[in-house]
Amino acid sequence: MGSARNTDSAYSSRISRLPVWLHWLDADASQQLAQQNSAQSKASTKLSRYIPFLFLHSGILLVFVTGFSWTAFLICAVLYWLRMFAITGFYHRYFSHRTFKTSRTFQFIMACIGLTSVQRGPLWWAAHHRQHHPHSDTEKDIHSPNQGLWWSHIGWIASESNMPTQYCRIKDFARFPELRFLNRFDWLGPLVLSVLLYGLGEWINLGSTGLPKDWQTNGLQLLTWGFFVSSILLFHATCTINSLSHVFGAQRYSTKDNSKNNWMLAIITMGEGWHNNHHFYPNAVRQGFFWWEFDLTYYLLRAMAALGLVWDLTPVPERIKSAAATTTASNYAPAAKRFYVSRKVVQPS
Repeated sequence: MGSARNTDSAYSSRISRLPVWLHWLDADASQQLAQQNSAQSKASTKLSRYIPFLFLHSGILLVFVTGFSWTAFLICAVLYWLRMFAITGFYHRYFSHRTFKTSRTFQFIMACIGLTSVQRGPLWWAAHHRQHHPHSDTEKDIHSPNQGLWWSHIGWIASESNMPTQYCRIKDFARFPELRFLNRFDWLGPLVLSVLLYGLGEWINLGSTGLPKDWQTNGLQLLTWGFFVSSILLFHATCTINSLSHVFGAQRYSTKDNSKNNWMLAIITMGEGWHNNHHFYPNAVRQGFFWWEFDLTYYLLRAMAALGLVWDLTPVPERIKSAAATTTASNYAPAAKRFYVSRKVVQPS
């Protein structure tokens, strides 16, 4: 027993001496050490953890060098909405909540697209979200605005205690080696996207002599707009659900937390802004419970269901829609909390 403890201690000691950049290359490299440090205050952050964010934000400055073209702007917009859907539809509604089913192949494809969003791996993302729901806006919430708007928006991501993937919360998907690979090497997605964008830009540049001047582009410009600008807009839009949607908006249901419905956030996040609805009944694939609540993610999932790519979309029960504003979530979703603690391992067909 003592020998085993000494071995673990020696391993942790070696890991602790690894440079931070090596931890970034292998998300699980410092898993054991981070777990040992999890007893630290969750507000404990390292400035080095902000380096990737500073790098991404600095990349936006390249727009003053590369200029503007409608081609670059179009690619920026397409990648924003495509990757937003990968986050809202799959990182959130599928991996986190299992509100519909899909095949193993398609879950991998969408996980790859989500990986390019620079929001870490699908298992890390979903596991942390499963921790958030049963403890929303309590001391155990990992990103509540009650601890500061900056903390809920971005600070929590740089916390040492939030670096590890809580595999115990995501056992249903952690069984798939391809998802564990993506989760472990989460930098691969952004790297591949960056290389593809640069190559596409150079290819367009070689044959752009016939294009109008406003549509001509090159590798560096497409990298700037398609990756840096698009990723930063995507990142901050996603983070508003953790921060602003717990501060600004209206509450239809009493959820014992500060979750709000905010139509503006729903537009920029493809339906995630109906956050109070979601916290009241997180088991539904649809977050805009009523027809006037725009939920683009849900509409796209319905389209995918028609094509056979996804199926068994969990609807919003009529009793939920008609529930009084004073009704608490616990009256209608007693099994919700158990969901985030453990899930049966289900093999996608």
